[in-house]
Amino acid sequence: MISPVFSSLARAVLDSFNEGVVVFDPEGQLVYANHPAEQVIDGFGNDVSRDADALLPQLARQGGRIAPLRVGGLKVGEAVYLPTREGGQRTLADRERQAILFTLQGSGWRLAESARRLGISRTTLWRRLKEYGLHRDGGGRWSQAS
Repeated sequence: MISPVFSSLARAVLDSFNEGVVVFDPEGQLVYANHPAEQVIDGFGNDVSRDADALLPQLARQGGRIAPLRVGGLKVGEAVYLPTREGGQRTLADRERQAILFTLQGSGWRLAESARRLGISRTTLWRRLKEYGLHRDGGGRWSQAS
């Protein structure tokens, strides 16, 4: 259910949210829902249509916050943010860091492969690693700066 309009990094960041995230395109069709949101939607049953007209009222009853998605002045859809069921809000930087670490682990810590999977350049990946205090030790292993 993931739309190709999201970069791999954007999907990884949205997937790391504790709160549910549902995205509808301008026509009201569901184009993305992360795992917590899918659990909520699945709880509505199979007979519920997966378009905005059917889901928005039910998501609002679950405490969802609806926000328009815009690029400049153009409305490109709507997002619904569902409250977390467990504690601990994380910042966007925390979520991005976790997505990068998860991708690095999945690629065996190969930077070029990780950058490709995330949809970012190797230079951007290197900058993020530096920002998040990750570096290679003398043996070539990755660790977090103390």
